Amino acid sequence: MTDVQEAVRDLERTDVVPTANGPVRGYREGRLHIFKGLRYGAPPLGALRFSPPARPAAWSDPADALTLGAPAIQVGVAPGDTTGGRSAGDPPAPGQPGTGEDCLFLNVWTPGLTGKRPVMVWLHGGGFANGSGGAAMYDGAALAKRGDVVIVTVNHRLNVFGYLNLADLGGHPSSGEAGMLDIVQALEWVRDNIAGFGGDPGAVTIFGESGGGMKVSLLLAMPSAKGLFHRAIIQSGPWLKAVPRETATKHARAFLENLGAAPGDLFRLAAASAEEIQAAAAKVHSSNSIAGFSPSLDGVALPRDPFEPDAPALSADIPVMIGTNKDEATLFLFADPRFGEYTEEDLARRARQAAGERAETLVAAARETFPHYSPSHLTSAVQSATMFWGDSIRLAERKAAQHAAPAYMYLLEWETTAARGKLRSPHALEIPLVFDNVDKSLSFMGRDNPQSLAEQMSEAWLAFARTGDPSTPALPDWPAYETSRRATMVFNHQSRIVEDPYAAVRRALHG
Repeated sequence: MTDVQEAVRDLERTDVVPTANGPVRGYREGRLHIFKGLRYGAPPLGALRFSPPARPAAWSDPADALTLGAPAIQVGVAPGDTTGGRSAGDPPAPGQPGTGEDCLFLNVWTPGLTGKRPVMVWLHGGGFANGSGGAAMYDGAALAKRGDVVIVTVNHRLNVFGYLNLADLGGHPSSGEAGMLDIVQALEWVRDNIAGFGGDPGAVTIFGESGGGMKVSLLLAMPSAKGLFHRAIIQSGPWLKAVPRETATKHARAFLENLGAAPGDLFRLAAASAEEIQAAAAKVHSSNSIAGFSPSLDGVALPRDPFEPDAPALSADIPVMIGTNKDEATLFLFADPRFGEYTEEDLARRARQAAGERAETLVAAARETFPHYSPSHLTSAVQSATMFWGDSIRLAERKAAQHAAPAYMYLLEWETTAARGKLRSPHALEIPLVFDNVDKSLSFMGRDNPQSLAEQMSEAWLAFARTGDPSTPALPDWPAYETSRRATMVFNHQSRIVEDPYAAVRRALHG
């Protein structure tokens, strides 16, 4: 008997739930009903590779939904490896299967199989190259119980398997959006089936962090997603512009050359092994690059840039919450053994790389805003502003300018003591706070147990999912974002509203 079989042998099974694909049966943890590895799409193999997803073959006998489905193949991880699908500060999820192309699975946590609860669909981070909805940090049990909501997490195709744009090279017109169309199909599954899991298909919130926030940004501009969700939360993942079609086609052409396939040779694409495809893609982009195999404009599934030059009219009626963490870039810089010892020369050089001609002005603004920061943390401040904070403000401005549905902005300032305090308030720190999973992320949270902050943040996210307004009795009044005031909820042990936080940094970025 395998470890997974041993783990699920004694689980208390739920009642059988009918779905449009076939009946399923999960397990119970107290009053919570949990379904893992629910298939929402056919295996995207052979002729379905590099194409929009297809419906799975129907089944008649109840399918057990007791263990996680396979994560997508990850950049830098061999197909079949079990180490993929993790997030920052996150241990491997128990029972995590090996990565593979057959990855169109989702997970559901619900307090009951009857009723009409708000639904929150989480899109994982990892850029467009890595990650999994089954990561331990995303466990939906605590949030589902706290808010009496239904939590859904999703796996979908990533990197070259999800975003190889072959539209101009003999492939499907929307091959460059296949991974995003997987998510659309998962949302269609929610629309068609979530009532049987105690959820309300008319009250669906999509939320995600980093790459997951970018996916939320994209869905707000995708016609096929219209009507499938009703509120949106973008955590440290604003995406204003998709990859241009010409750039995506250039990458795809290089990939085909590496694979030894001619444009239009669909047989070679279908017959190649996952290892061959991954190796050919790595010669084009060997790192987790947002500009690599990522969603691109195709004129069909994604007819325009998500938030450039303005917010899409398609989703004008959708309330949006958006925000970042104070020191996003420390998570990436911490891998450098010299982080913490940067000189002023290091700061100037890295600032030029991040901000170009605005570097000196931005460094001066960061120094004014964070006068106690060392050159290392000033470097992080500059990179955090250029990578996350600036575009989050732009997105909020453009959403607010529609005057149709509100935008709300937040900023996490609480600092973790992990890594000897060097991380401060890094990328992904808000995830265990939002999911109320502090106890599952103690190595990331540090010694200063932020449970009271987790209660503030998770309740705000739940309020937004219920009403489209994140205000709660535990927080100060939270006005919608407008450029005349720029009201922002700054989360800390004592959260507060600040008008135009880090104004000098904003002006240095945007003029």
